[in-house]
Amino acid sequence: MTGQLDDNYEVLVIGGGAAGLSGALTLARSLRSVAVIDAGAPRNAPAEGVHGLLARDGMRPDELLGRGRAEVRRYGGHVVPGEVATAVRAGEGFEVTLTDGRSARARRLLVTTGLVDRLPDIPGLRERWGRDVLHCPYCHGYEVRGQAIGVLATGPTAMHQVLLFRQLSDDVTLFTHTQPPLDDADTERLAARGVRVVPGTVTGVETTDDRLSGIRLDDGTVVPRQALAVATRLEARAAFLDSLGLHTAEHPLGTYVPADATGRTDVPGVWVAGNVTDPVAQVGAAGAAGTTAGAQINADLAAEDTDRAVAAHRESRRDGLRDSHRDGPAPADSGRVSRGHTAAGTDGQTAAVADGQVAAGQVAAEADGQAAAGTEGRAA
Repeated sequence: MTGQLDDNYEVLVIGGGAAGLSGALTLARSLRSVAVIDAGAPRNAPAEGVHGLLARDGMRPDELLGRGRAEVRRYGGHVVPGEVATAVRAGEGFEVTLTDGRSARARRLLVTTGLVDRLPDIPGLRERWGRDVLHCPYCHGYEVRGQAIGVLATGPTAMHQVLLFRQLSDDVTLFTHTQPPLDDADTERLAARGVRVVPGTVTGVETTDDRLSGIRLDDGTVVPRQALAVATRLEARAAFLDSLGLHTAEHPLGTYVPADATGRTDVPGVWVAGNVTDPVAQVGAAGAAGTTAGAQINADLAAEDTDRAVAAHRESRRDGLRDSHRDGPAPADSGRVSRGHTAAGTDGQTAAVADGQVAAGQVAAEADGQAAAGTEGRAA
């Protein structure tokens, strides 16, 4: 089933991370036709393991996603390698086109494309990213506990980051980099916790034996460090949603796609889950959000399916009534009145019956010495 993309689905999930696979699993187990379109570029790919995920702590990211894909396929869902170029309205649903020209339609969309970490433009950071240049004390902090840790100030969250990493090591240094000088209150707080503050612009990192060994400043000074925490700018991967009128909004840490607590966006039929709407969600939280969104989409489709069934049922009853009028009166000796047919009345008029009630005329037929009963238990 790998790579299979049909023409139509009930739900297309755009993004194959924890949120997307969890949502697809929920939908597939609800017997919905669903496909996950996976660009194959998970944010946590550089990391050695996923941490803080109950019963899966330390599992490699690629192994976790591989298991998730297999589970979705086990229930009949499709997982399709590819990247979405455009998403547009198509009738009552949507049409999604991939960069390779393939396309598919769906009644609903679940967008779980995640985000991109924009690192400061400092040589060497990207090469060390996810190893000893990191951002999250909960995802990677334990692995650098007790080491000489640096924190690169890139915005207003620097103090928050320093205090969290200070919990993990007694040797923490804040590099103010291009940020304004600290105020007196923050200076006092850091001094009280034994955090060294180093002014000056950071121009690069030093490595020894493929391990971070120091932070280089613009005056040539190298401050020995074994790990460097960097708060990145978090940008939602959502440009393809512009054609649907769904745009990103500014977040203190970057951009995100706004949605309610269930993942429902302002565009009817489009849900979001995971880091694309919650930039700080870890793997467990992203997966839970995907499950919630999948359940909400299933409920939304069930309500729509029921509305359509009711409309079809009413139309069928109207058609039956019209057919009865075209067919004319039933034989006078038929002896009973049934829904959607006519019965001859004793005065020679036609008694039309609709929805179980006599519409006109008088029914004189008798059965077992009693008045003939109507179709809903009432005397006709």
